[in-house]
Amino acid sequence: MQNLKTIDITRIAIVAALYVALTVAPGLSVLSYGAIQFRVSEILMLLVFFNPKYSWSMIIGCFISNFFSATLGIPDMIFGTLATAISCYLIYLVSNRNQLVFLVPVFCAVVNGLIVGAELFFISHLPFWATAGSVAIGEFVVVTIGTVIFYLLMKNNNFARLIK
Repeated sequence: MQNLKTIDITRIAIVAALYVALTVAPGLSVLSYGAIQFRVSEILMLLVFFNPKYSWSMIIGCFISNFFSATLGIPDMIFGTLATAISCYLIYLVSNRNQLVFLVPVFCAVVNGLIVGAELFFISHLPFWATAGSVAIGEFVVVTIGTVIFYLLMKNNNFARLIK
């Protein structure tokens, strides 16, 4: 965080706020929590692929969003945020190889499926594999849609310049 400029911090904050809004907004919040989830805000994970500084946006946005989890609260703030941080790190590892963008949905699905699945297993006593699988499928679908959206958006030079 030492090399961040004011504009970077502003963009990180805006994207974190957007993540929270897309998670807790009425109508979307019902999809954002629980054993079956399609967290629309996870589309933003693709930003990390194009610029790793957005890892901070995802981690902060996830942490704040999980505060609003009706059933899990603090454990979700810890473990859900951990899943996001690990996913961001894995995305960072392949971020300089454009041909590997297809791995982003896989990373997000596997990490979130296992961690959130375990969290729901231990706290809510839901079946681990069914829960991990449903979380992973939801994550994979949302982030894959995000991959397509970002692929199209990156063709616009103004958008590409804005997020880099």
